Formats: sequence, structure tokens, C-alpha cells
Amino acid sequence: MNDAVVALTTVDAGFDAVGLARTLVERGLASCVNVLPGVTSVYRWEGKIQADPEQQLVIKTTGDRVAALQAAIEELHPYDVPEFIVLPITAVSEDYLKFLKELD
Repeated sequence: MNDAVVALTTVDAGFDAVGLARTLVERGLASCVNVLPGVTSVYRWEGKIQADPEQQLVIKTTGDRVAALQAAIEELHPYDVPEFIVLPITAVSEDYLKFLKELD
């Protein structure tokens, strides 16, 4: 077992997702963030079904950074209710796990 996790959040298609990703890495909250454009999210908001273009951020980090990462997402995110989902990584190479744990 390891303490590697993936956190997910989405932002509006026009939001500076790369800037958010860079800030998370600069603050030492993430080792790597993938920004995936072209995502469409379908959801219910205030009683209506919405379908909006978004960008998905796939945030690789460790379990000990999750609380601070969540606080940063809530601080920097443009949405009233930002998605913040954390998934355990059940298998990871030793070299990549070492990379995830390093902040330099």
C-alpha cells in the first residue's frame, strides 16, 4: 500500500486551469496536474439540468497533502461548489511514487 492519491476537479472551459495547476504545484500541494480540455459536464443545479463545457484537472499528490489541497481548491476555484473528489492509487511504480513525494 502507498499514500498516493488522485484528486479531481473541474473548472469552466474559459477559466485559467493551467494557472490553477501551476499554483497547486508551486505551493507543493501537487506533484503533477493534468489539464484535460474538452470535457462536458451534465449535472443538476438549482433544479435545472445543465450541460457545460469544462476542463478536468487530474491532480496527483499524496494523502498528507489532501487537506491543504482541498483548502487551496476552495480558495482559488471559481465555482460556488467546486468538485473535489479524492481517489486512492492502488498501484504505482516505485519511481513514480518517489516523484510524487518529492517537492523539489
